[in-house]
Amino acid sequence: MTITIKSANPANIAIDFNGNFSLGMLNSVRSVPNRIYVPEKKIWLIPDNQKSVDTLLKNLYDTKEFSITDEEAEELAEKINQSETGTEKKIPPKTSDSSMNNTISQEIQKLKEVLIARHYSPRTMENYIFWVKKFLYVHKDFKSESQSQINGFLTNLAVNENVSASTQNQALAALLFFFRFVRGENPENFKKLIHAKNKKRAPVVLTKNEIASVIAHLEESKKLAVELLYGTGMRLNELLCLRILDIDFERAEITIRYGKGGKDRRVMLPKSLVPKLKKHIAEVKKIHGKDLAEGWGKVLLPPNVEKRSPDCAKEFRWQWLFPQKNRWKNEKTGEEGRHHMDESILQKAVKNAVRDAGIIKNASCHTFRHSFATHLLENGYDIRTVQELLGHSDIRTTMIYTHVLNRGAKEVISPLDEILSGNEEGAH
Repeated sequence: MTITIKSANPANIAIDFNGNFSLGMLNSVRSVPNRIYVPEKKIWLIPDNQKSVDTLLKNLYDTKEFSITDEEAEELAEKINQSETGTEKKIPPKTSDSSMNNTISQEIQKLKEVLIARHYSPRTMENYIFWVKKFLYVHKDFKSESQSQINGFLTNLAVNENVSASTQNQALAALLFFFRFVRGENPENFKKLIHAKNKKRAPVVLTKNEIASVIAHLEESKKLAVELLYGTGMRLNELLCLRILDIDFERAEITIRYGKGGKDRRVMLPKSLVPKLKKHIAEVKKIHGKDLAEGWGKVLLPPNVEKRSPDCAKEFRWQWLFPQKNRWKNEKTGEEGRHHMDESILQKAVKNAVRDAGIIKNASCHTFRHSFATHLLENGYDIRTVQELLGHSDIRTTMIYTHVLNRGAKEVISPLDEILSGNEEGAH
């Protein structure tokens, strides 16, 4: 089993499964932001940048289906980043239990055990393991309490890799966790660390008329999905990970599971969407029935549910609310399944709808979440209620929406208007 990775054009890298893949391999590409599937060529495209390459390689390592030495990984990343047309590297099939030397492998295993013991979310575990692996690749000979190595690694992220402040902070949190809870050490001196610049930007917000115009340019399940994004303030991945059982028509609420920070929360179910949702769920049930009749119908379950009740995978209540149009298929094993709608499909649909609506704002799927929060505050709801609905741990995160209310600069009369209006009155 091999994956071919090569430059597709100046902006993208192509990933070809060569006809054989597993669900883990498929998801390793799906989790790369802004990836696109090209059906006619049966390849995936990811952005040609360091972050996308790092994410892809991390995901491939985590499938445990491949073996890449440190030198091969560095060579692959270098060749991909050169973006030379035709340059390609084939990742060899797994030949051993670990792609790292024994020492590093043992450290990563200890890290996993501590993270699991402390009940960290799967997403946080993936991120922490990624950053610690990256650090250990660079500093294979890391020493106890090597403050200079940690500072150098984090500084390099900001200076040479141009990561955002939040990404650098995530890497710092991962390394602190590793040294404190795995190594039993406590690095503290970060005075010489060069921090990535934290850029504060006001969120893009659409007016209610603009929201209605964008929705009017969408169709079928994509239209319903965007109505839910705006009607509940969910994040895109939270929406796509909804299952049938998360919709409670009796209580008029939606349960969002494993949200950011691994937290569950509940949001309102917009009354106007109840008939549409019931009709949509009936269509999903037909799709599921067809899959069952053809011998399939299983979905991925949360780890705790799969361990306790693996047979639930075929139950309708565990099916995705927004299943993908076609089943994925492993050409080698013949296995078929249905994942939820891919993020890129809805992102592309929204982008086209914004363009067709004649809106020049840089709007995306996340813009509906910003608009939801802003419009609630404009309607007089208190910020604590909005904080709870959005799932923010810190009220300061929610406070950003107070800066885009129609109470600030819009309410200030420009001195130029006073002068010009005065001249107009004098002229009469």
